[in-house]
Amino acid sequence: MDFESKIISREISQILWEIEKTVGTAESCTGGRIAEALISTPGASKYFKGGVVSYVDEIKERLLAVDPQLIEEQTAVCEDVARQMVAGACKTLNTDFAIAATGFAGPTGGTKEIPVGTIWLACGTPEKQVTLKVEEDHGRDINLAIATNKAMQMFLDFLKEEIGYVEEVKKY
Repeated sequence: MDFESKIISREISQILWEIEKTVGTAESCTGGRIAEALISTPGASKYFKGGVVSYVDEIKERLLAVDPQLIEEQTAVCEDVARQMVAGACKTLNTDFAIAATGFAGPTGGTKEIPVGTIWLACGTPEKQVTLKVEEDHGRDINLAIATNKAMQMFLDFLKEEIGYVEEVKKY
């Protein structure tokens, strides 16, 4: 894991400690790397409950409640599947937040329509998710590192936005 992920992990840790909320992961192509980044900060057991590595569609459907028809119509590498993975992870892991990744890290697996390097990231709650599409192919290892860093940064930004909202509510 790189230095950038550790810095982001520390910021996420501080926020989750402050707001006393929990997070889990639902990872396909990243295979647990996002979970690894989240637990790199000591004390992570206070806010990180666990993760589901759903490398195949069957696990996305059974453990994360991703709609099989959605996968059939759009493939597992799409924005809506990433969103459903977040909601499913929150329910399965009983967490406030979740981070999800689904894509083709390479070197194989891509198609003409969805080439290698395409990775959909999502984070949020069952009711509200934000997404990001990673599209460049830099080789498997770099693709996975980029996806992990972007997922962590996206979640940090999401948390900061949520805290801003919570702080506004507390003022009244």
